[in-house]
Amino acid sequence: MMVDERNTDGFFIRNKSVFVMGLISLIIAAIADLVAGLFLKSMEEYIILIPGMMIMIYSAIGMRGNIFGAMGSRLGTSMHMGTFKMSFKKNSVLRSNIEAAVVLTLSLSAIMGVIGWAVIELFFERTIEPLSFIFISLVGGILAGAIVIVFNIIIAREGYKRDWDVDNITAPLIAAAGDIATVPMIYLATWMVLNTDRIFIDITCILLLVLTVFITVALLKRKVKRKRKMDEAKRIVKQSMPVLTICIFFEIAAGMIVESGTSAVVKYGVLLVLLPAFLNEGNALSGMLTSRLSSMLHIGTMESRKYPNGPAYENFLIIYILATVTFLFIGTAAYIVQPSGLGYGTLMAIVLIAGLLTTTVINFLSYYVAVSAVKFDLDPDDHCIPITSSIMDMVGTAILVTIITMMI
Repeated sequence: MMVDERNTDGFFIRNKSVFVMGLISLIIAAIADLVAGLFLKSMEEYIILIPGMMIMIYSAIGMRGNIFGAMGSRLGTSMHMGTFKMSFKKNSVLRSNIEAAVVLTLSLSAIMGVIGWAVIELFFERTIEPLSFIFISLVGGILAGAIVIVFNIIIAREGYKRDWDVDNITAPLIAAAGDIATVPMIYLATWMVLNTDRIFIDITCILLLVLTVFITVALLKRKVKRKRKMDEAKRIVKQSMPVLTICIFFEIAAGMIVESGTSAVVKYGVLLVLLPAFLNEGNALSGMLTSRLSSMLHIGTMESRKYPNGPAYENFLIIYILATVTFLFIGTAAYIVQPSGLGYGTLMAIVLIAGLLTTTVINFLSYYVAVSAVKFDLDPDDHCIPITSSIMDMVGTAILVTIITMMI
């Protein structure tokens, strides 16, 4: 018995940093996401009026997390390896990541707008003009992306200055910043489409598409002066673009699941408020775990194996504990800020059952994605977070909507 107690004490002491910093960042993220949920509640009219708005909102939220969560993971790894400097000089780690994030935000917002519009045309009876939908995606993406880039830089600066392990805080805080920035910016872009002359919207959309192509091509054709010197921004874009484009389909699938359950979600306002927080916490937990596993694989503190080993299972337990606390907090806070006809017991049952099922998938998916990236000689920071986040957005949404359908 004494051995077990010592092992338990050792587990919490050994992981004090992740429990303290991780839990604080998750709670801060949850509060921010509940604010985003309240903002989403205020968008009910647009959600009902504009076809595919739930697809757009959740795809945009997921894409923001994919781009900037991966950026945060790369910066965290560079800090672990001692290559990070708080510098905006050409070819510095920070500037390269900013350049790549700008190009990926522009190009993927355009791609998401096109694919999203096509999905709405194919699978839903309602319709919307393609340039209008692409405009919402591009303008919302650019404005939200600008906010999240600044936030990412602040986290990197503070983490570097204070010697934090940013793997424990980047994923939840960046995901929350993405949520709280994306929903209002999508709202603003949608308002512009509904209240601005159609010609202006079409011309602006076309100009933004031309600008996106120009900036993307310019970066991909950029050459370095010194031989054997790698252009990090170019590498990030080339390696990230294919996987992030594939991830768009997972994000759109998540949006379609939410869109199909819109009537039930809108009926109980607490569920509409809860949705961004629930999905972001799943996204944040997967991002946190993936960042930790990626860094461990990079620096050699965990081996790539067919089955999870001790360090992996220890991290799984950490995520279960963090998930239980944060999902309890989310459900209770959502019930307080948005009372509805749904009872507290029912709401908490929905949140905890869906949350713990989602966490189980997160643990094993994050491990095997990280290990597979190493096996195929890919950078886990570029591929793991986008893949796990996108799949978890779809899986987490499906689990939550299924539990809601079964219990109300």
